[in-house]
Amino acid sequence: MPAASPRPREPQLSRLLQAGDPCIVAQHQPALVLDYARSRELAARAILAGTGMDDLQAPDAQQAITPTEYLQLLANVAAGLKSPETSFMLGQQMLPGHFGALSHALMQAHSLREAIALLVRFQMQLCPLLAPRFCEEGALAVLYWTDSFGAGAQRGFLVEMHMTAMTAMCRWLGGERLPWRYCFNRTPPRYTEQHEVHLGEQLRFHCHLDAMLIDAAWLDRPWPRANAMAAAVARRAVDAAHAAGSQRSLLCALYDYLLQHIRNAPTLEQCAIEFGVSPATLKRHLARHGSHFQAELDQVRAHVALHLFHGGRHDNDAVARHLGFHDANNFRRSFKRWTGMTPMLLRQGLQAYRLQSGDTSAII
Repeated sequence: MPAASPRPREPQLSRLLQAGDPCIVAQHQPALVLDYARSRELAARAILAGTGMDDLQAPDAQQAITPTEYLQLLANVAAGLKSPETSFMLGQQMLPGHFGALSHALMQAHSLREAIALLVRFQMQLCPLLAPRFCEEGALAVLYWTDSFGAGAQRGFLVEMHMTAMTAMCRWLGGERLPWRYCFNRTPPRYTEQHEVHLGEQLRFHCHLDAMLIDAAWLDRPWPRANAMAAAVARRAVDAAHAAGSQRSLLCALYDYLLQHIRNAPTLEQCAIEFGVSPATLKRHLARHGSHFQAELDQVRAHVALHLFHGGRHDNDAVARHLGFHDANNFRRSFKRWTGMTPMLLRQGLQAYRLQSGDTSAII
């Protein structure tokens, strides 16, 4: 089951990041995107349109752009290049990145577990547009992504970019290609050559999460590049530079809150009270991210239900009760709306997949 971040009472909405807030340092990931676009000789005017930046060569060291502007930059580059490999090539250079102490800490991570912990803790600095979430289910480790600011039609592009970034970083730091399995919450593209080149052949589409799966035994296997003294110095530098912790977006904070309270059937009104605003104000802010409360609640419920069914120890009634449904039939109808299939069909598919392949990646 996905694990909620251990946090105290939810912060006021005014302290959470939103799509229109300038919170992404232009010299970090946007600069890498600009450099790639420049190497492909794209016209500066087309690249920078709507991005809040006016210099293709060297973004101002003090400048921060909004998530909306960063998404526009990525859209401009993708449209300008018209290449199916763009998302994968951008992902190749994304991590560990050139973000000072944080990138150095990633480079000195002594294991996959430590690298994932850094990625999750400092999501806004390392991968601001999609939030990585990690859970461990017995012998299976799952790294999956949720939306931070409302990616809309660019979601697939971002997923490819982030999965490639994680894959490439692990291969470099671990000294070998890790046996990741990839699940995509989308229909398969017409051609999967780029996926196979950059990610491998263990690809599954028509899933209900965008996730990377790996046997948990790989989590604590020592990485050859790590240096204990350098790692300790890097961690101290990160703690000093980010003493207040990493900020969160509204969508991420809402996901965390809903996940933590999912058994109590949280309502819009309850969430609004926790976030210190009126229900109408919370609805308005979610609409600016291309979402609404019911969609966010359904996403969390679907994720939790999938993990409970994967364990094989929960039937419809147990999962329905866990999610706050008093009527199993209502849960069955809701689950079909979330996933496109009934709980019974999902469970049958899980069991058939396990028997056929002995593979636990059927969780999604």
